[in-house]
Amino acid sequence: MCTLEQRGNLFFLTLTGDNEHRLGPSLFDSIRSALAQVKSQATPGSALITTAQGKFFSNGLDLAWAQAAGSSSFRDRLSHLLDCFKPIVADLLSLPMPTIAAVSGHAAAAGFMLAISHDYVLMKNDRSVLYMSELDIGLTFPDYFMAMMKSKISDPAARRDVMLRAKKVKAEEAVRMGIVDSAHDSAESTVEAAVRLAEQLSGRKWNGEVYAEIRKAMHPEVCGLLGLSHRAVVAPRL
Repeated sequence: MCTLEQRGNLFFLTLTGDNEHRLGPSLFDSIRSALAQVKSQATPGSALITTAQGKFFSNGLDLAWAQAAGSSSFRDRLSHLLDCFKPIVADLLSLPMPTIAAVSGHAAAAGFMLAISHDYVLMKNDRSVLYMSELDIGLTFPDYFMAMMKSKISDPAARRDVMLRAKKVKAEEAVRMGIVDSAHDSAESTVEAAVRLAEQLSGRKWNGEVYAEIRKAMHPEVCGLLGLSHRAVVAPRL
């Protein structure tokens, strides 16, 4: 499902296998377990890099699992998937360290959401795309998806094209649209750039609790929908 590796102050969460990394019950459990471990082992100067093997970062929710129970139960299972994905987004927004998504493959729907739930998004510059597929497959957006899109994609025209045109956005265009921080020539160079950025950030040795609270304050609407409260923290560096 996924692996977690620690190298010094850096944590590497990798979605494993040459598949679509569809987000379903088993993968949800695996990711949440890894994030809980990261949080418990966090120290000042920690950082997280999330990436994936194969040509997909994540192709969204596991709709095949939702459909397997038959049409009468599809809506209930879809709602269950959305409810289970919500705490992963909450975990990332409250993680006490900088987070970087190294997107080396397609990121669609909830996979797109997983990527932009990180503080920084770096992306491989080839045929890989970011794609909110809901309009094309006939689904509306849950409220926390909408709030995240508004918070993370500040340009209204870019947000419209992603959500109301179901535009498939490649890396360089995603940089111009303000969705992705940088584009890179290969999966390896994407991860290498993520490591360089993580090392720069971790070198500041910020207090993780303060970092997490500032992040939450930046995204009040989505945090409210996720049940994340914001509180003042004073941890002066003497």
